[in-house]
Amino acid sequence: MATLELSEPVFAETIDNNEIVILDFWAEWCGPCKAYGPVYERVSEEFPNVVFAKINTEEQPELGRMFNIRSIPTTIAFKQQIGVFMQPGALPEDALRDLVKMLETLDMDEVREEMKKINDAESE
Repeated sequence: MATLELSEPVFAETIDNNEIVILDFWAEWCGPCKAYGPVYERVSEEFPNVVFAKINTEEQPELGRMFNIRSIPTTIAFKQQIGVFMQPGALPEDALRDLVKMLETLDMDEVREEMKKINDAESE
């Protein structure tokens, strides 16, 4: 699957309707973003069941603000509608591939249980 250009109107729908979504926040003027783009595209071709989406921070500033993006590129990953990874800077190709493999095997019941423990502790 090729990468998608994602905009605010379809953002929530994309997260809600896909098991794994990986986001690349970028901008046209950003040199590291231009270098990361082909890597991101290549890895996306290897995982047809994963949605790889690109968000242009110049065209979609509200999404950048929603995630408090301070540095681009920034990669964010969701599994089952839960944000589980955020990393500023371009990921090396092998690291991006390893991230996808980790996401595929990530036990979301454990993640939800850990989130519940944290929330419970914070509300005490």
